[in-house]
Amino acid sequence: MKLSLDEVRGLMEAFSSSGLTSFSLKDGDFELSLSSEKPEQVYVCPPAAPAGVPAPAAAPAAQPSAPAAKEEEISGNVVKSPIVGTFYASAAPDKPPYVTVGKTVQEGDVLFIIESMKLMNEVTSEFNGTVEKILVQNGQAVEYGQPIMVIR
Repeated sequence: MKLSLDEVRGLMEAFSSSGLTSFSLKDGDFELSLSSEKPEQVYVCPPAAPAGVPAPAAAPAAQPSAPAAKEEEISGNVVKSPIVGTFYASAAPDKPPYVTVGKTVQEGDVLFIIESMKLMNEVTSEFNGTVEKILVQNGQAVEYGQPIMVIR
């Protein structure tokens, strides 16, 4: 077997882009061996957000809320998630939600729960006003800083 220099270069290029670590071709007195050491991939994860103050444990609720809205459409006092976790509108499935659209709230009233690492964290209102929108569904995963509801 005879390979031209261009064919050998083509094999080398195909080998380097293939992800293989070795390649060998032998035909009669012709032999071609290629090998390379691929660097080990290192995966870096960002640190986890700190958990909030734990609240008494409660079971998840099954109360739907308004559909999610885009952040740029939100106006008013926005209540954001203080941690990464799961949003729950009430303390237990058989309990009514803490708040509903149209309910008047005072500063310090419990608005919802965020479950994080099996801890139920009550989120309280920083505003006086009326709940205008609930932006997430009950049981939905939420991120740190994600808008949850709007109070006017």
